[in-house]
Amino acid sequence: MAHLLRGKQAGIQNDLSAGLGPHLFVLDDIKRFGINSQISQIAYDPVQALLAVGTNETQFGAGQIYVFGQQRIDVVLPLPRRASVRILQFCGDKIICLDAKNDLSIFSLETKQLIASYSPPAKISAVHSDPTLDYVLLGTQTGDILAYDLDRENLAPFKIPNFWREQNPRARLTPVVTISFHPRDIGTLLIGYSDGAVIYSFKQNKVLKSFQYELPRGAPGGDSDPSSINMARKPALTQAIWHPTGTFILTGHEDSSLVFWDPKDGRVVMARTLSDTNVDKPGGGSTTHGVSPGTFAFKAPLFRIAWCANQDPDDTAILFSGGAPTTLPTKGLTLLELGRTPVYATSSWQVLSDHFESPKRQRILPTPANAEVVDFCLIPRSSPHFAGAHDPIAVLALLSSGEVITLSFPSGLPISPTNQLHPSMTFVHPFITHANLAPIERTRWLGMTERRAHGPPILRGGAEARHPLKRFESRNIVQTAHADGTIRLWDAGHGDEIENEALLQANVNLAVGRYDAVDVALVSLSGATGELAVGLKTGEVVMFRWGHNKNAGREPPPPTQNTPKKLTNITERQDPALTEGLLPFTLLNEQNGPVSALKMSDVGFVAAGFEGGSLSVIDLRGPAIIYSANVQDFVKSDKRGSFRRSGSQGAAKVQWPTTLEFSVMTLDGDDYSSILLHVGTNLGQIATFKLLPDSSGRYSVQFAGSSSLDDRVIRIAPLTAETGRPAHASQGAVSNLRSGIKVNGVLLAVTQSGVRLFKPAAQRGAHKTFDSVLCDSAAVVRYEEMGYALLGLFGDGYARAYSIPALKEIGSVKLSDTLDIRRFSEANITSTGDILAWKGPAEMALVNVFGTGLKLNQSKDILFNPQLTIPPRPTISNLQWISGTQYITPSDMDLLIGGPDRPPSKRMLMQARADEQQRRADARGPHTASSSAAGGSDEAWGAYLQRQLNERTEKLGLAGDSMDKLESNSAGWADDVGKFVQKQKRNMVLGAVKGKFGF
Repeated sequence: MAHLLRGKQAGIQNDLSAGLGPHLFVLDDIKRFGINSQISQIAYDPVQALLAVGTNETQFGAGQIYVFGQQRIDVVLPLPRRASVRILQFCGDKIICLDAKNDLSIFSLETKQLIASYSPPAKISAVHSDPTLDYVLLGTQTGDILAYDLDRENLAPFKIPNFWREQNPRARLTPVVTISFHPRDIGTLLIGYSDGAVIYSFKQNKVLKSFQYELPRGAPGGDSDPSSINMARKPALTQAIWHPTGTFILTGHEDSSLVFWDPKDGRVVMARTLSDTNVDKPGGGSTTHGVSPGTFAFKAPLFRIAWCANQDPDDTAILFSGGAPTTLPTKGLTLLELGRTPVYATSSWQVLSDHFESPKRQRILPTPANAEVVDFCLIPRSSPHFAGAHDPIAVLALLSSGEVITLSFPSGLPISPTNQLHPSMTFVHPFITHANLAPIERTRWLGMTERRAHGPPILRGGAEARHPLKRFESRNIVQTAHADGTIRLWDAGHGDEIENEALLQANVNLAVGRYDAVDVALVSLSGATGELAVGLKTGEVVMFRWGHNKNAGREPPPPTQNTPKKLTNITERQDPALTEGLLPFTLLNEQNGPVSALKMSDVGFVAAGFEGGSLSVIDLRGPAIIYSANVQDFVKSDKRGSFRRSGSQGAAKVQWPTTLEFSVMTLDGDDYSSILLHVGTNLGQIATFKLLPDSSGRYSVQFAGSSSLDDRVIRIAPLTAETGRPAHASQGAVSNLRSGIKVNGVLLAVTQSGVRLFKPAAQRGAHKTFDSVLCDSAAVVRYEEMGYALLGLFGDGYARAYSIPALKEIGSVKLSDTLDIRRFSEANITSTGDILAWKGPAEMALVNVFGTGLKLNQSKDILFNPQLTIPPRPTISNLQWISGTQYITPSDMDLLIGGPDRPPSKRMLMQARADEQQRRADARGPHTASSSAAGGSDEAWGAYLQRQLNERTEKLGLAGDSMDKLESNSAGWADDVGKFVQKQKRNMVLGAVKGKFGF
């Protein structure tokens, strides 16, 4: 009965939802995009070319690990229990994670599963691993260091005691702050305690040197407080790292001091801060003054330090975050380019000190204002050694705001994450301010591949899993607007195979002509033409069009002033790095408040509404503004009165457009169809305009009428009355107008409190009010060939479907467990029942209401490639070996830590196999001492060291014999030269005498 009554009121004779039933509405959880919570850790594996991101446990989600590879490869590794990721490291084919609950979790890259979880007996404060070892060292709050066996998945018997307490029994609690293997000698370990640092030798099982930073009276140190200069103090250590070749040691302290040490004799080479040197000496350094006279500025702590190496490990630079005065407006990363390290054996102490006192260059790598870099991750080209700082090409910086930025190294130029990082990483690079979804035909999207200049790819690892292929559905193209004025477009898919995985990028800041106050409010994309409209909160509307950049590689000219209330030609404001893609076309500077509604049609028209109440219609064929007016000029005034009298006349309510839609249909009373524009407002008015061609060749806009609803209009859906198909202004429908085709259409208008189905422009139609719940977002959806329905997202967390035209509830699906109810108004609903909506501040979920109960699975992709082997660890030089430095291999470390009774691990077996192959290859050629050293893989560690010592002694003896022979040979050669000279003199004299006598 409701179908007949409402259908008659709306002018619809058929039940457009006849084939739909409640059993069809089942939720499919298809995909996640973005990061579920605040990022806490970032790690990179240069061998597998994978990026790992760990998150904190917050109200928006539990801590977990994301692993990203090339293109769309992503795997989510959940922690054993809810906690925040505190330390994250790659180690060979594993990922090591320490969470806030002191649990050590080991994940396999090959199986993408948790393979071991361990709760240490003490609080862990530092974790260190090496890709050539099967062990991870765990530094504790008590100062001890434990070793966890990654192959046996249990604690190893090896333990390093608290050496600092042994040296100073009266020292307070000294937790382990940092642990670091020597870059070239894995048998030497640098341990940083809160009070100082020590160098520990595995070979000798003792401390070789200890380092403690002491400031006498009068030495400023890194503190800015002048009152602290008059007392002796020992600033606590925060980090201790090696020089890339192990020549020096650098310690960072809580007073922002950087102290360089000589590891051989334990002396301070240089103590400095960002701006001052010799801060450990009385009278050195200076005080950082504050903003007002007589004040001083505190310095931020040193969050992270990395000693980077070029391709030549002796060509170094130091990168660190923090340590800058808090009064600086921009707190970026600081890079000290030291250049080539002086030769230690031949350089004086002054030369070494000057090397750190006066670097070749000091620069600030800029970061966004009002945010500090709290951590960073270097991106090496290929080597995982040298503490992951060998020949880096980029750096990923984690900001205090939770965002991530990518900078080139060492220039510090910003790198766009478009097609460099996974689309999920772009959600925090920087944050997304607005997101929209538009369907684009598959063939058109496959042809939209931009050509842009960019550096070498960062993520190259992994292999994607196979997905079903849906070639006959329009692609779900997401448009995301970011805080830096960047628009990115990418295919979200339907849980199927994505054929065109590349991202498109449009730079709004270049198009507008400024880099500040570029806040995107709305984005609208035409699926038929590929044209893009962007509305800003400052009142501008920017149009982009696909094209070829003839000025690629050349900087655009200085931007001219944007003309108010008119169109500005912005075709010259093109990105020089872009050769083909979305290019700026034209700009409207309305100056009437933020853009409140925006619609890019498929037939060359753009409509924009502004919070000041104005409405503008642009014909892109000119381009030209063909209509501009205020909403108050054409909508009906609000005649609803009040029984309550007021002493003064109340101010009129401001009315502005909230939703716009183009259609092709026949208006009530007309005998022809035309292009229509429907405008919904915040006070419930729906106005309809005709777009008609005139004699000048342009189109004119005529007001056709309006209808009043009860609340804010959130959706307008034009439908064909006979079939229910969308009556949008498509290119085909507009071209059919020439043949006089008539479209019997109706409008389905949804407000927050109800829905109306009527024939435009001013009929009453059928109406339904939602019971005790508000609708936040709505759209007309279709399930295969069975019919159409109105799908709405409601404030109680449910998605409900209503029949057309009866407007009777068909079915419902609960979404509150999957999506964020508070952001339902920003959700995007497609005609196929896909819903792309926010789950958290930086995470979106793609679900479908016509599903089969599919559960989310984000672990199908392959991550680990066993054919990519870890390069050999750097070793000591021949000069160091001859001088007596005892060197042990990673295999020897396995015996030292695991003990003689430990069966060989998988890594050891592979290494033994490689050693055996090398021994056989050497046996075919000349036998050398080096081949015999490589062949003794079965002997004990002590015998191995004894044999090495004997070989070294033998070599030294051979070298001595060679020197003796060289001396005797040199003496014989000198005698021969003397005899030859005497013979020549005698021949010369005899020759002169013989010539005189005529012989």
